[in-house]
Amino acid sequence: MSIKDFRRVKRLGRYLQKDKKRLYLILLILLPVALAGAIQPLLVGQAISVLRGEATFSWLNTLPMRSAVRLIISILLASVLLRLALQGFQTYSIQAIGQRLTARIRHDLFSHAIALSLRFHDRMPVGKLLTRLTSDVDALAEVFGSGAVGVLADFVSIFVIAGTMLLVEWRLGIILLLTQIPVTLFILWLQRKYRKANYRVREELSQLNADFQENLQGIEVVQMFRREAFNGKKFNETGLMYRKAVNGTIFYDSSISAFIEWVSLGAVALVLALGGLMVTSGSMGLGILTTFILYSQRLFEPLRQLAERFTQIQGGLTAVERIGELLEQKVEIIDNNNSNSFQSNLGEIVFDNVSFAYRKNEPIIQDLSFRISPGEHVALVGPTGSGKTTLIRLLCRLYEPQSGRILLDGIDIKDISIKELRKKLGVVLQDTFLFSGNVADNLRLDSSLGDEQLKQLCGELGLNSLLKKLPNGLNTILRERGGNLSSGERQLLAVARVAIRNPTVLVMDEATAFMDQSTEATLQKDLDSLLERRTALVIAHRLVTVESADRILVLRRGKLIEEGTHDELKTLGGLYSQLAELQEHGLAKL
Repeated sequence: MSIKDFRRVKRLGRYLQKDKKRLYLILLILLPVALAGAIQPLLVGQAISVLRGEATFSWLNTLPMRSAVRLIISILLASVLLRLALQGFQTYSIQAIGQRLTARIRHDLFSHAIALSLRFHDRMPVGKLLTRLTSDVDALAEVFGSGAVGVLADFVSIFVIAGTMLLVEWRLGIILLLTQIPVTLFILWLQRKYRKANYRVREELSQLNADFQENLQGIEVVQMFRREAFNGKKFNETGLMYRKAVNGTIFYDSSISAFIEWVSLGAVALVLALGGLMVTSGSMGLGILTTFILYSQRLFEPLRQLAERFTQIQGGLTAVERIGELLEQKVEIIDNNNSNSFQSNLGEIVFDNVSFAYRKNEPIIQDLSFRISPGEHVALVGPTGSGKTTLIRLLCRLYEPQSGRILLDGIDIKDISIKELRKKLGVVLQDTFLFSGNVADNLRLDSSLGDEQLKQLCGELGLNSLLKKLPNGLNTILRERGGNLSSGERQLLAVARVAIRNPTVLVMDEATAFMDQSTEATLQKDLDSLLERRTALVIAHRLVTVESADRILVLRRGKLIEEGTHDELKTLGGLYSQLAELQEHGLAKL
């Protein structure tokens, strides 16, 4: 294990703080379990020695043969029952602690992943992230539940058995212990090889999940463009890479198991050969030889179990590495030390020399400055890729600009708590996302509105006609992403849930794009009411939306090239005039 691995494991150890008393108890009973196991071969050997009249312990010689054998059998039975009871308690406790450990880690991973900025999620496929939240955490649970404590138990057993052997017959004890050296060296060599192979398995599994998730999300496009065969071939190639990676780990795993088996058989043969000579020469009894034959098997049993746990341990270390990499990702969008309560409701927005790029040397916004007065309705217009949607993301602090400032009512948005900032902003995106659950929960989201209040607000917002069409009104269960609603209905709910929050600034990305004319007409009155006395920033693609704006900002390649009213910009004869003319002829969007 490297120093970096040790630090990651140590950091994950804080999740065990609540269970440390039970963990100490588990560690405490390792010694009696090992002693109960180590005494059994000794008792079997002594039983044989008693029957031959050559018991090692003098107190057994003072008892009649039948009584001595009965006593040995009683002690043997007691040790077996004690070991079974302690191991049962130990196994249950380890599994219970392991499940609580992984539940805490998974909770923190989820919270951390949700807190990471969109910049991180832009480059991290969802399938790969899911693998870290599920498969990697499960691997960590497995290594803790049957690996970590099990390894300690195996080492304690080895030391107890080694000590007992040296006390009973030091010559055979040393010979058996010397056979451990090649096994240990071989395990250390395989550890490095297996670790690399196992990391590759995790990466290929992540890619497999990413491909699977992408195809399921895009199933409509896959089927519409008959990509089933092509995507199936690509998925199969990923599957083959995963299988190849798994085969590599199987090779190392089977190699160590076979090696230990051969060494253990060699050790038994060595004990039989040397022990047989010692018995025939009279320097050792048959009972002691029997004891060492059993010890030679018992000594390699922990090593055999270590070999079985080898894959779990390495898989767990790989999982710790990948989980650590995710937890080490810096949360970029955080409240700073100057964040304070924000009470202003004016809605003034200022972009002051703002520059931003998703990738280095590929600027999206370049030295952009403008001011939106309180209550002013401003439309953003420009070709695709001009930075309109990016402006909204920057205003909501989903990304941070590389330079410049964004002010809300004269305060830098970095000095406003994220909770307060997003409470002041009501955002309606063109691509509406609805959670699985009922309609009421999707309208409430983080608010605490009662059922009656929600019904009243829905009536005021003109949602009654939509709710009547749904089988259970506000209690209608929505499928994933609102799949049982039309695009227009989903957008209608998106506008309504923003209106319910009564924001200071309204930001809309063509909020009525997917609505039919009748639905849009129903909503327009409520939109006018919602826009009244509020600052509005609207990304517009249709001329009718742009004409009603107080001011229009025209962007191209992240720069503000024109601004003014519809009539002023038409007269100017610039980019806006060209776009408006093309749209009037049905040839382009603004």
